[in-house]
Amino acid sequence: MPDQQLALLFPGQGSQIPEMGKDLFREISSSRTIFETADEILKFPLTQYCFKSLDEDPQALKKLTNTAICQPALFTHSIAILAALDLAPDLVAGHSVGEYTALHACGALSFEDALRLVRFRGELMAMAGQGRSAGMTAVIGLSGDTVDAVCRQISTQQSTVVCANYNTPNQTVISGDIEALQVAEVHLTEAGARKLISLPVSGAFHSPLVSKAREALAQKLSEVTIKQPVCPIYLNMTAQPALDPEHIRARMLEQLTSPVRWVQSLQNMPESLKFIEVGPGRVLNGLVRQTLGHGADVISISSAPDVKEFLKD
Repeated sequence: MPDQQLALLFPGQGSQIPEMGKDLFREISSSRTIFETADEILKFPLTQYCFKSLDEDPQALKKLTNTAICQPALFTHSIAILAALDLAPDLVAGHSVGEYTALHACGALSFEDALRLVRFRGELMAMAGQGRSAGMTAVIGLSGDTVDAVCRQISTQQSTVVCANYNTPNQTVISGDIEALQVAEVHLTEAGARKLISLPVSGAFHSPLVSKAREALAQKLSEVTIKQPVCPIYLNMTAQPALDPEHIRARMLEQLTSPVRWVQSLQNMPESLKFIEVGPGRVLNGLVRQTLGHGADVISISSAPDVKEFLKD
């Protein structure tokens, strides 16, 4: 590989696909060990949710998309790939729940602690989404500042909508009560939004609407050991590099109800990085190119053939 700083990026919800990791389990022993260990730690067959095809079970994707399943599945898939690559990154970052994957990748969290945390976080977020009609919408074609201004204009204590993910300079996800979302969508269309996409999620993530999950997550975070990372992790909440364990612990709690500042994180990173997206899909690959330009050096590794091709170079 060229003498270039290496940034590892880890995807969050929305990247999951049926049969994710099945070829890794079959063809790469170090990846198989990760999946088997995850099943043992969680005390349920996570691999069955990951590996099922739509032919085997037409509901496979729906079951995998359940937040309580999806979050540990994404974490385990990414770490199974990482185990096969044996890379030493110069910095790491993860999108939403991918931040927990990044924390393990930089040595801040053990595999078991990180896996238990994402499982617990997924359960909390699934429960927080119950009993209130809420959702998330991707807004294409407007700046984050414009979207934020519209949300602030129409949001109230009774009906809330906020920016949840700053994904690219022209793509922002909003999150909140359905009524507020619908009003926001009208205003955003009038402001010039090119496209609005309702996301298939069970709640208003990264918004005040999931704040009732904070206390339980705070307790769980207080119980785990967070070590000093071996390289900086760019945090969603601040978009800045972090190395201090207690600073990381506090920001991980705040991340639950705060926006994912992905654009700002990428823009704050050193120039001339080699980015490797580790996990299912190519979502972050696209976000990097749309934020930093199509000349950005970024690849995605999501399968056994990807791993073997990368290791050949």
